[in-house]
Amino acid sequence: MTAHFTAARSVYARPEAPQKTPRSLEYELLARATQHLSQAYAARKECYSGLVAALDENQRLWSTLAADVADPSNSLPSKLRAQLFYLYEFTVHHSRAVREDSGSIGVLVDINTAVMRGLRGDGGGV
Repeated sequence: MTAHFTAARSVYARPEAPQKTPRSLEYELLARATQHLSQAYAARKECYSGLVAALDENQRLWSTLAADVADPSNSLPSKLRAQLFYLYEFTVHHSRAVREDSGSIGVLVDINTAVMRGLRGDGGGV
């Protein structure tokens, strides 16, 4: 019985993966969306639907972030919450311009990258 207990304890005691924080998850999602935007924009002539899909993914992410910062229980400072909500609105409008070929993906990539720097603590937030 002791051998079984020791084996079970060794299996359950070791963490398979470190627990992710909300901040690290946000960073990961922004990084993935940013990569998809860049790749899809580069291939937009051959696969316009890929660009639309990447823009939609980025907008869904920003929509979720906007809903989170609009929640009164959000603990971020109100000025930062307002800035993030503004970036969501800008992202919606600029994504439309990219779809219409009158805007560049670079602005969206720059916004995501700046927010990722802020999440990482590099002082590059909004």
